[in-house]
Amino acid sequence: MRTLKFLLQKEFRQIFRDPSILRIIFIMPMMQLILLPQAADYEMKNIKLTVVDHDHSSYSQQLISKITASGYFRLTNYSASYKSAIEDIEREKSDLILTIPARFEKDLVKENESKIFMAVNAINGVKANLGGAYLGMIIQDYNREVRLKWIQFPRLNPEPTIDITYSNWFNPLMNYKFFMVPGILVVLITMVGSFLATLNIVKEKEMGTIEQINVTPIKRHHFILGKLIPFWILGMAILTIGLTIARLFYGIFPLGHFYTIYAFAAIYLFSILGLGLLISNYTSNQQQAMLISFFLMMIFILLSGLYTSIDSMPEWAKMITRLNPVTYFVEVMRMVILKGSSLADILPQTLTVLGFGIILNSWAILSYHKRS
Repeated sequence: MRTLKFLLQKEFRQIFRDPSILRIIFIMPMMQLILLPQAADYEMKNIKLTVVDHDHSSYSQQLISKITASGYFRLTNYSASYKSAIEDIEREKSDLILTIPARFEKDLVKENESKIFMAVNAINGVKANLGGAYLGMIIQDYNREVRLKWIQFPRLNPEPTIDITYSNWFNPLMNYKFFMVPGILVVLITMVGSFLATLNIVKEKEMGTIEQINVTPIKRHHFILGKLIPFWILGMAILTIGLTIARLFYGIFPLGHFYTIYAFAAIYLFSILGLGLLISNYTSNQQQAMLISFFLMMIFILLSGLYTSIDSMPEWAKMITRLNPVTYFVEVMRMVILKGSSLADILPQTLTVLGFGIILNSWAILSYHKRS
């Protein structure tokens, strides 16, 4: 313990001696957590719409007014021909074209049906799918309104209707920040913890101080613990700052207990820092360590369920997510903050991440050799 104490003193002095590291550890995650949730929005708004109206009837005008009043679309052009509307898409002035035929109102009144044409700029597939879905729902709603005006119910045998009442559990206001902020906080903790831990031993190698450590009687597990514990403490400090920012800026307060979050975070940091130390054992300079960490971090983030649902991924990707510790922390943060889950509810995720930590840290200790 005395040896470990001196190693920890050395590491903390080395960390707090460099002002740039302090800015990376504390200021950058704070700014990212304040700014990123403002942009990471699942809703598509201000979709640029071009309308080609060949009918110019009251029904077509009502439909256009309903679309623009929804808040999702912005009418950028009221074109006279489909050809000019296509040019708007080619010049990136429009995302979607709605073409209303010349006999729209007459067909709707006389034939009880009418067709309209929708062309979507599919370069941005997400925007195209959501924009088309939004427009389709608005048109269906408009169609129901029109039909309700025409329906004359019989006196004694009214047409049956079904009323649907629904409620949104866990996120009643459907605020996407309540869903995104916990996940972004996990990513920031992971990035800071893994990057700094990865660069730590490599920095000793580049500076030559690893040679001095190798000739001392310090044991391997003391050395690894001396590198792991400081960043474990800093990771917990970043978590505290992140939860404070989530409360002050977004009004997010966990429905579950804070000790559930901190208990899982302690095990998670133990695992992710072990991975960082393992990478640093197998690299000889900081450039190699950063490239490997960046490669793994991209996989961890994209396959964590932060931005896309894991259920919609192919089977091979789902198998990779089971080996991704970030997946479990994102899931646990959302469960505790939004659902109020307890330690018993997150026991499977806790045991899995603990298994990762034992394997990675044992590997890091065994792979560290006291040689130059």
